[in-house]
Amino acid sequence: MELKNTPAIVTGGASGLGAATARLLAQHGAKVALLDRNLAAAQALAKEISGIGIECDVAGEASVKAALAAAAAAHGQARILINCAGILGAGRILGKDATMALDYFEQTVRVNLVGTFNMMRLFAEAISKAEPVGMDKERGVIVNTASIAAYEGQIGQAAYAASKGGVVSLTLPAAREFARLGIRVNAIAPGPVDTPMVAGMPADVKASLEATIPFPARLVKPEEYAALARHLIENVAINGETVRLDGALRMAPK
Repeated sequence: MELKNTPAIVTGGASGLGAATARLLAQHGAKVALLDRNLAAAQALAKEISGIGIECDVAGEASVKAALAAAAAAHGQARILINCAGILGAGRILGKDATMALDYFEQTVRVNLVGTFNMMRLFAEAISKAEPVGMDKERGVIVNTASIAAYEGQIGQAAYAASKGGVVSLTLPAAREFARLGIRVNAIAPGPVDTPMVAGMPADVKASLEATIPFPARLVKPEEYAALARHLIENVAINGETVRLDGALRMAPK
């Protein structure tokens, strides 16, 4: 899928991975709609990249339908969807004083997994009616955000790992189902990323974490995620794949 003049949607677009991806897509000519619960931040970045900022709860059906309609009204039917919206959901199943609250687990899964599914299904429904483009007759492309926690979830990551494991498991069957429509589905599974989520991490903790990463021995940069997302958009042969972005890190139990 070509980027130039192509409408694109980035969820969680106001910060972190989403913001870096939105900037890169815009630099290469895409017309970007940033969906985020933080409308002010989304609109501020949208102004910077000549895009549009839209308030959206990715796990809400009515909210997503309204956001997709607003994006289409501004830029035309989107053909690219990057799902970056997510929450950390840290905590032990059996804490010192109590078990993990069920609604906390449900909220993590709701945002990270149900939100990804909700965006994907409604985007695919809309794009399935569009005319295919290019020599491969492609209609659209979806890039989901998983995590290496899906494979090596650490102690305290049960909710997060479960939600991201669901994203990994969702990607291939969705790609197979949407193949007849010319819609590709891939995912990126980053290791620890240098985003606002980890900005408050003490320096010694950050250094200790970086020392466990074989090469490069540092956190993943949001711009590196964005570069991989761009490649997954442009390389039509990649479909149904989850790509690790982690410097060969395999996380220890804790």
